[in-house]
Amino acid sequence: MKINKEMKVTEVLRKYPQTVEVFLAYGMQCVCCPMAEPESLAEAAKVHDINIDDLLSDLNEKA
Repeated sequence: MKINKEMKVTEVLRKYPQTVEVFLAYGMQCVCCPMAEPESLAEAAKVHDINIDDLLSDLNEKA
């Protein structure tokens, strides 16, 4: 997997801009959220009550 749960949200968006569609599909407005810089994918998934394994799978598929 290219993307892991410890990566910061903005890191993923910078490296793989095509993943914005995945974030939006999960209802995560990470593109314009100030917490996207310091927050890991695991933390963001927890805040949004999203299964991290599902999110990682979809992000890696898109990346």
